[in-house]
Amino acid sequence: MEIQVLLKEMVERGAKDIFIISGRPVSYKQSHLIINCGEEKLTPVQTQEMLREVYALAGRDPKNFLKRGDDDFSFALKGVSRFRVNAYKQRGSYAAVIRVVAFSLPDPVEMRLPREVLNLSNLRRGMVLVTGPSGSGKTTTLTCLLERINEERSAHIITLEDPIEYLHSHKKSLISQRELMIDTENYPSALRAALRQSPDVILIGELRDMEAISIALTAAETGHLVFAALHTLGASNAIDRLVDAYPAAQQEQVRIQISMVLQAVVSQQLLPADDGSLVPAFEIMQCNGAIRTLIRDGRTHQIPSVIQTSSSEGMMSMDASLAKLYKEGSISKQTALTYSMSQEYLLRQMENR
Repeated sequence: MEIQVLLKEMVERGAKDIFIISGRPVSYKQSHLIINCGEEKLTPVQTQEMLREVYALAGRDPKNFLKRGDDDFSFALKGVSRFRVNAYKQRGSYAAVIRVVAFSLPDPVEMRLPREVLNLSNLRRGMVLVTGPSGSGKTTTLTCLLERINEERSAHIITLEDPIEYLHSHKKSLISQRELMIDTENYPSALRAALRQSPDVILIGELRDMEAISIALTAAETGHLVFAALHTLGASNAIDRLVDAYPAAQQEQVRIQISMVLQAVVSQQLLPADDGSLVPAFEIMQCNGAIRTLIRDGRTHQIPSVIQTSSSEGMMSMDASLAKLYKEGSISKQTALTYSMSQEYLLRQMENR
């Protein structure tokens, strides 16, 4: 099947991810289920040809993929959709997972983003982390926050992404969107350059190493608002991830730095709802005095307890979010327990009707 025809058909079916892997038919993911598209199993020759067509559509040289064995990029089909591609080699053959990304920017109401999360767009300096496993909607949340700033205030927003998913237009703000391997070599070099580009807001698609973390903390320390994504679940785990990126001798100083610049951590999961759709659950940590002290003293394991008792300050634990979704009838009890951080605490929350 011609790749353009296949992609158009997958968009019409409401596919979220499309899988091109030899030994299986073309498959797609819809509401956490993987569905085969027909019965014909792809051969290595077919997957290679399909990947060649994808690269041609994207106008991208496959040399990085052939050299490294994996590659990330995005492209658009006019009148169809945007797509984010991860191409990779497996068992000697070519494969790809293609995510469908809508042309339009996500609607915070449709995405069910809590007001406390959207209000983070009002911050003027410091660091905000959005965390969660792969495919949990981190990019969507960050996009909503940036678009709120774009609509409401005059600022220069610089995004560093790998790859770019959503395209922003200039509104009240100026937006410069840079993609790794196309517009810049890596996150550290892009971050250093960003600090010389008069930014007010910097978005980092992923904090991957100590060098990027260090520059991001410095940017937040010097009066910029920095949004960044991390592949962790839970605020305390996110902070530990930042600290653990440094040698032991530097960790105490880094904890002090983080305690000073961190403003909030939003951690999220996507859950299967009873109606077959996906709904997000959130943990929201706002950095008050107690949280900053725990970070500085290396007692991050106590942060979940502070979150549980600080709902009046705009905080929410993951289990409180799950209990809320259960009480609203959005998810089943079993789903809530499966995704909970503390089943004992969650059961108590469920009983408090």
